[in-house]
Amino acid sequence: MSSGALLAMALPATMATAAPGNACDNRSNNSYDKLLQCVTTEGVLEHMQAFQRIAEESTDPVYPGSRASGTTGYQASVDYVAGLLEDAGYTVTLDEVPITFDYPSTLTQLSPTRAEHPNAIAAGSGYTTVEGRVIPVDLNLEGDRANTSGCQADDFAGLDFTGDQDIALVQRGTCSFEEKATFAEAAGAEAVVIMNQGNTPADDRQGVINPTLGTYQAEGPVVGTSFAAGEALAAPGATARIVLVEPDERIDYNVIAELPGKNADNVVMAGAHLDSVAAGPGINDDGSGSAALLETALLMAKSNTPNTLRFGWWAAEESGLIGSTDYVTGLSPEERERIALYMNYDMVASPNYYLGVYDANESTFPAPVVVPPGSEAIEAVYEGYYTEVGQPYDDSEFSGRSDYQAFIDNGIPSGGLFTGAEVRKTPQQQAIWGGTAGEQFDPCYHLACDDITNYDAEALEVNSDLIAYAMLHFGYSTQAVNGVPGQKVPGRASTLPAPAGPEYTFAGGGGGLAHDHLHDHDVERDSA
Repeated sequence: MSSGALLAMALPATMATAAPGNACDNRSNNSYDKLLQCVTTEGVLEHMQAFQRIAEESTDPVYPGSRASGTTGYQASVDYVAGLLEDAGYTVTLDEVPITFDYPSTLTQLSPTRAEHPNAIAAGSGYTTVEGRVIPVDLNLEGDRANTSGCQADDFAGLDFTGDQDIALVQRGTCSFEEKATFAEAAGAEAVVIMNQGNTPADDRQGVINPTLGTYQAEGPVVGTSFAAGEALAAPGATARIVLVEPDERIDYNVIAELPGKNADNVVMAGAHLDSVAAGPGINDDGSGSAALLETALLMAKSNTPNTLRFGWWAAEESGLIGSTDYVTGLSPEERERIALYMNYDMVASPNYYLGVYDANESTFPAPVVVPPGSEAIEAVYEGYYTEVGQPYDDSEFSGRSDYQAFIDNGIPSGGLFTGAEVRKTPQQQAIWGGTAGEQFDPCYHLACDDITNYDAEALEVNSDLIAYAMLHFGYSTQAVNGVPGQKVPGRASTLPAPAGPEYTFAGGGGGLAHDHLHDHDVERDSA
């Protein structure tokens, strides 16, 4: 089924029949009718399937089976995207991005039972191998599990850290991770394991935590782990081995593709991150956004829009928005001024989806960042489109936790779409968008199962159309965003209705992008 078929529910039937593939490739898709006839789920899926094959065929010596930054799988993804865009006639730049390549860390319990425990390297950790006794520090594994574990020097009094390879086991709670690590090393620990608190059933207090040590640089390894792993390590007589290998400095690439318009000083830009996490192929996160954006770019290669079109596929998003930040901060003030707006597409086909629009007008979420003027006009186009095709939508917090952060930090109007990550769908959201209440919007978020089976066809269909629509719309006029006069899109006029308004299913907080897309760099602090 073509994406154009969905649009036909609300727009004239002339848009319902997809044009033949060769016609789409060879003509100027410079009207809404022509472009949306050519945007098909099948076309976007071809790119997602290509990303899946790239991951499957990757024999990277460190992270095989993935498209993570710094791997052969990521480089193959760059080659795939860049090659298609060059063949289509784009000016393609492989923009160098210095990255820190982290090797996998291991936390192995040796006694009284042997187990491999999941873990995350703390920001500020030292890199070495430590094997020795695990010494629990003032843990509370029962009841409400409230604790001050490792929050003061007295917590370590009476504990024997005189060995050569002692591992302090501390529990999340009350004070910062920095304080826990500082006191542990001062007491003589050669390594520190910070277990989650376990005081609620929610994943954020049970699963692996990603600690940051603030300004403290530890001498030895510091890792976070889950509450269950901490319970096992707290057993009397436990010993463990922690292995942290010093990271490498490597070079990755952003793929930047440009199609010059008559107005070289009014650039309409959209982007998606091209890397996956190390666990797997990353097909929804963010193969979905990358593929939809790539298909849009290929179909618009002969569109001859008045404004210059620029597309970006970002490196190392999963490592902390590295590629997009490096790109924007590397532009001169004059080059940044040329960018009229930026649109971000990170996870647009989650299998248990909701349809989310970044909340630029803050109708649901007070933004923790300054939203640049003009961003509301981008939000209005997305919401008007959803209204036109009869799709309910909701706000997603304009938090700055994806690749648009560097753009808004530099005053560039921004917007984007998002269909959810690890937050669990509510019964109210199930009634609106279907799916399964109580399950994550993406049950395979940051897991190996984020493969070619991990997407929703309807979400992919409607959002692929919208991504193309928005690019064509702003390619002809950004007047509502930045006041630059534009032109009417050729062909039959498309006047979007006033937005129907969000569903406000996140009105109580805790949804949207606030926690949905919590990457490894988005580290939670301890709290009381």
